[in-house]
Amino acid sequence: MAGKAEKWIRFLRQYGPIARNDNMYDEHIRRSAARSKMKPLLFEHPKEKELLALFEPKASGRTSVILTGTAGDGKTHLCRIVWNKLGGSNEDWETDRVYFHIDTEIAGKETTVHIVRDLTGLPENGESGGFGTKTDLLEFFSHAIFDDDSNSVFLIAANDGQLVDTWARLNRSDDDVDNTGRLLEDLLFNNQQEKVGSRLKLFNLSRISSAELFDRSLDAFVNHEGWQFCYDEAESETALFGDNCPIRRNYELIKEDHVKNRLRDLLELCDHNEVHFSIRRLLLLLANSVLGFAGREAEGKKVNDRLLRAVDVPRVIASNQIAKASIYNNIFGGNLTRYRRKSLDIFNYLGRFRIGHETSNRFDNLLIYGHSDVELQKYFDQFLSNDPFYGADSTYLAAQEQYIEGDDESGEETEVFLELLVSQRRGLFFKIPDAMEDELSPWQLTVFSFAGEYLSKIVKKLRDGQRIEKGVLARLTRGLNRVFVGMLVSSDRELLLATGLSGSASKVSCILEDRVSVAKRMTECIEILGDETGFPILRVSLTEKIWVDLHLTLTRFEFLSRVADGVLPGSFSKECHEDILSFKSRILTASQQRREELGIEEDSMVFRLLELDELGHPFEEFVELGE
Repeated sequence: MAGKAEKWIRFLRQYGPIARNDNMYDEHIRRSAARSKMKPLLFEHPKEKELLALFEPKASGRTSVILTGTAGDGKTHLCRIVWNKLGGSNEDWETDRVYFHIDTEIAGKETTVHIVRDLTGLPENGESGGFGTKTDLLEFFSHAIFDDDSNSVFLIAANDGQLVDTWARLNRSDDDVDNTGRLLEDLLFNNQQEKVGSRLKLFNLSRISSAELFDRSLDAFVNHEGWQFCYDEAESETALFGDNCPIRRNYELIKEDHVKNRLRDLLELCDHNEVHFSIRRLLLLLANSVLGFAGREAEGKKVNDRLLRAVDVPRVIASNQIAKASIYNNIFGGNLTRYRRKSLDIFNYLGRFRIGHETSNRFDNLLIYGHSDVELQKYFDQFLSNDPFYGADSTYLAAQEQYIEGDDESGEETEVFLELLVSQRRGLFFKIPDAMEDELSPWQLTVFSFAGEYLSKIVKKLRDGQRIEKGVLARLTRGLNRVFVGMLVSSDRELLLATGLSGSASKVSCILEDRVSVAKRMTECIEILGDETGFPILRVSLTEKIWVDLHLTLTRFEFLSRVADGVLPGSFSKECHEDILSFKSRILTASQQRREELGIEEDSMVFRLLELDELGHPFEEFVELGE
C-alpha cells in the first residue's frame, strides 16, 4: 500500500506537464486531491480580500464584478470562494452547472447574487436560473449595472478576449447593452477597474505581477505538508527522499536563495517585457522543476511524462542518471520534448532568454578547461566539482576529456557533451552569487546582457523611490541618438531630433529639427519614471504640459544599451528599431506643438545640416536655399 509520501508525489505530478493535465480546471484538481486525500496547493489570491469585501453585508454599495484574465489566473477559484462565503454548498458547486444564484445581504439590502463561473461554458440555450437563454442573462446584467435600484449583482468569470466579442454579438440597439460593450472596451483598453456611472468593477487578473504570484505559489509549494511526509517516510539513501534522491535535492534547492531569487528575477523581467504567467503555469513550473527528468527510461523502465515518481527514484540512482533530473535544466523545460516545451508558454518565454545556449569564451573555458586552468580552477571547483548532484560527475568528466582530445570521429559523443554544456551553463546562471557578478556576470549567459542592470539600476531604484543614475540615462540617450540620426553619434547630454529628405523614418536623418536637454533646463528634461503600476517610463519633457512617454521594457532597454555600445543586436533589432522610430515621430510632433504654442516661426528657406566630427560629436551647418 502506497504511503503518504508516494501519494504526495503522485498528486504533485498532476500540476506538472503531464499528458492528461488535471490542473486545467479548479474542480478537477480538487477532485484529484480528494481521491489522494491530499490538500491542494492553495494560497490567498492577491485580489481575494478586495473581491470578498464587495459581497459583505457592510459593503459600501452593491457592485457587479467581472473577473477576466488568461486561463489559469484563478477566476474559477475566486468564484468558488465567493459562493462558499455567501453560504453556497460545495455539493452544488461540484456539479457541471455554470450559472449559480443565491440570495444574501449586501450593503444592508437584500440582494440576489448571480455567478457565472465560465462565460464561454454558459450554454446559449437552456434555462439558467430564471433566464431562458444566455442572451437574456447578459442583457439583464447590462441593465442591472446601470440601474441603481436593481437588487441583483453579478460575478462573471471570462477569459481574455471573450468579453468584447461576446457583447459585440449581442443586440447593440439596446442602449444598456451598447453602453456595456463600450464600457468593457474602455476598462480593458485603459487598464481601469471601474468608471463613474456604472455599478461594475473589472478585475483583470492577467495584470497581476507574475513575480508576486510566484512568491505566493512558491510559499504554498515548499510549505505543503506533503514534503514532511517525504522526510518522515524516507527509508534509505537510494529510496524516495533519501540522501541521494534527486527529488529531495531539487526541493531543497528551490528553497535556497541563489535559486529562488534568480528564478524570481527571470519572472520579474518577464513582467517588464509585458509577459504574464498564470498561477496554473507557475505551479506547473514548480512541479516540473522538482520532478523533471530528461530521459525516457531508467534501468529499462519508462519514466512517464518525464516526471519522476517514487518508484523511479531507485532506478535513476542505480543507473547513474541523477544529473538528468537537474533542477537547473528542468526550470527551462529541458526535461521535456521540444514540441511539449514549445507548447507551454512559460517554457517558451523562459527559453527566449537563451540561457544554456548563450555563452562567452570565459564561461566555456571555465566549463571545458577549468579543471586544469590555474586562473579558472577555483571557479570550476566551486561550481562544478563541489556539486555532487549536478556538477562535474563521472559522465561529464569522461565526455569532457573525449571532447578535449577530439577523438570522436562520428560526432555523436561531441553532441552529447554539447548538451551537457547547456545544462552546466544553466547551472552556472543560478549558482553564481550576486557578490560575484563583477567577476562572472550570470547575465552574460543570457541574450539580455544588461538585464541585471535593468533590475538593479531601473526597477529597484524606482521601487525604492530613488533617482536613476546619470550614467544610465546618458547611455540610453546615446542609443536613442544613434537610432534617431542613423549615425554613430557620441552625444549623450542632449537628444537630437533629426529627419531626412524622405521623412522622420529615414535610415540616415541629417536635417536637425530640435534638441532636447537631458539635464533639466527650463522645462526640458529626459528622465525615467514609474507609471501607476511601477513600470519604467522613459519620458521626454518639452514643457510642463507637453511630454512623450516610452514604455521602457527590458527588450527596449537592452536594444538601446547595445546600440549605445556600438552593437546592433539583430536578434530583436527590427521590432525595437521600429518602436524607437515611432517614439521619435511622436517627439517631433510634440516639438512642433511646442513651437506653435510659443509662437516660434520657422524659416522654411534655412536648414540645419547635422554632421559629426571624428569622435562622433555632432555639429550643425546652416544651409540657406536661394529664392
